[in-house]
Amino acid sequence: MSKNSSYSDSYTREAWERFVSSSEEGDERPTAVRDEILDSWKRSRQLGVAADGSASHKILDENQLYLRRERNAALRQAASAAFKRLEPHLTEARTILILADDQGVIIDAIGDEEVLDEGQGIHLEIGGDWNENIIGTNGIGTVLKTGKPTYVHASEHFVAGVQSWTCAGAPIYDPFTQAVIGVVDLSGPPQIFRQHNVALVLATAREIEIALAEQRQVERTQLLEAFIMSNHSRAHDSVILVDQTGRVLFRRGLETDVLRRTKELSVGHKLLPKLEGLSDQEIPNFLPLSIETQGIERLNLEGVFRGVAVFLKDGAKLQKGPNEAYKIKPRINVSEGQTQIVGSSPKMVDAISLAERAAMANVSVLIHGETGVGKELFARLIHSQLPGAAAPYVPVNCAAISSDLIGAELFGYVDGAFTGAARGGRAGKFELADKGVLCLDEVGDMPIELQPYLLRALEQRAIYRVGDSQRRPVDVRLVAMTNRNLRTEIEKGNFRRDLFYRISLMTIEVPPLRERGNDILELVHHFSEHFSEQTGQPPMVFTDKVLELLAGYQWPGNVRELRNVMHRFYLIKTDNVVTERDLPPEILDDFENDDEDALEHILRGHSGDLESIEASAIRRTIISENGNLTKVAHVLGISRPTLYRKMKRYHIRKN
Repeated sequence: MSKNSSYSDSYTREAWERFVSSSEEGDERPTAVRDEILDSWKRSRQLGVAADGSASHKILDENQLYLRRERNAALRQAASAAFKRLEPHLTEARTILILADDQGVIIDAIGDEEVLDEGQGIHLEIGGDWNENIIGTNGIGTVLKTGKPTYVHASEHFVAGVQSWTCAGAPIYDPFTQAVIGVVDLSGPPQIFRQHNVALVLATAREIEIALAEQRQVERTQLLEAFIMSNHSRAHDSVILVDQTGRVLFRRGLETDVLRRTKELSVGHKLLPKLEGLSDQEIPNFLPLSIETQGIERLNLEGVFRGVAVFLKDGAKLQKGPNEAYKIKPRINVSEGQTQIVGSSPKMVDAISLAERAAMANVSVLIHGETGVGKELFARLIHSQLPGAAAPYVPVNCAAISSDLIGAELFGYVDGAFTGAARGGRAGKFELADKGVLCLDEVGDMPIELQPYLLRALEQRAIYRVGDSQRRPVDVRLVAMTNRNLRTEIEKGNFRRDLFYRISLMTIEVPPLRERGNDILELVHHFSEHFSEQTGQPPMVFTDKVLELLAGYQWPGNVRELRNVMHRFYLIKTDNVVTERDLPPEILDDFENDDEDALEHILRGHSGDLESIEASAIRRTIISENGNLTKVAHVLGISRPTLYRKMKRYHIRKN
């Protein structure tokens, strides 16, 4: 038993005995019992749970249990990696880890073999039903009832037969609907009790939610690709894409008021039963009466059935241009025009849709992507979807602030907190972002020693200024951005695992420009129109060869590099026709002359993007050294592993 715990088994047992022996609630609340436990005891008694029971119920029908586990296959798959990682630490710790579904039935269990055997005596095993209305207060059923993480220790259990156990549970939320879809629970004999067991199951639940989101994202991308490749992807403006399980994964061309009236069309909602075995004629019969369809199309990708496209009648059609939904309003009190996310490639549409859902779900978001892909535009898109025009948007670049000052920058400080502190103190970015969005750019560069404070602020929804003990509540939507692989940073010890799970409940992968197909040419024309309007010059005309080269270039600097190239045309061109010789050398890959290896030549006429300059230097050196990578690394002054990493990043081949 933890020394810092206020739990007293004798007092709790005495309170439990008084409670179960009385038929009515007394006037006094037992001081030895936590409110959440007492509330659960009351529910258990009202439900008629027998306090003198010895065990829970179990599903004995093997076929019924098989179907239940199959129905939760996605949840079990999402939990498998976390369970596998934790299993070696449980085997000799007298502990088991349990996964239960949304009704409290155990669908997976791992851990100490001896404890697993002991659990069978109370049906704490696969098939065991631990809903509160069956077995009363416990770490699975009570979490499902309240939707909150909790622990239930020894005599806090309502049923006497399970009071020789301790457990801690945390809810697992659907990443789309935010509904509780299961529970992860840590159980064992009373000796394993620690209040911080809740933190462990909470981190595990977040890890499972992230795996679920990634799983759904893959399914959604495959479904979207199947739709794009189908015969009718452009024939209808209003469409709902439904996966094999009947769940809505994508919708297009629906007005906001239509979505409000028809909740069944929300992404993540189970609109149809499982599609396997249903004919095209049967599917419309299962749709709500409020949905009028023009047709159904089955979607296949690489010979695998992915789902169906449900085409809606024109009454729900979006009356806007194709990119209108991606326009971002100017921020209040900021001198700026309307900005726009341009792109219709599947990966880009997917990322935009995720950002819109993230704004509605009110969860922390991690935006990941290479330098220059436009991560902040997605943060701005989330902000623009918030209700209320006055919601603040506060950006912070974690890499641009010294490690000594970033704590004060985020959380603020009081008068005299440190040398140089402003008189009277100052509010931090968290307070400034209250009721709005706090955007942490380069979050992977945040000092490791500061990360626990960020985690605490997010969990408690409150901050403490540097040098102050006053708790200050804040209501902040966190959007974190990074071009780093945070999982790799976790393994290196540079980033906390629990913070990663907290900030990445929804992860938006912004694709690099080279993976966006025709979006490149869309962006060429978009930026050309922008700079034409800005400079007062006529729009540039691009030859077919130029468009071919622009579309085929790898764009290591992504959208930022493309924007710089377009801006350069409007700065240096004396006419409005862009030919092949107007392109920067890194696009042409013209390395015929030795004197072009000089940095001066690389910089001359270049778009100015550092990533592009670096990629150009590597390409030129590879050619000048005839592909000898050892010599290339020596000339560039970097190690061979660094050279290989940069070649992979910029998609540079040895030949």
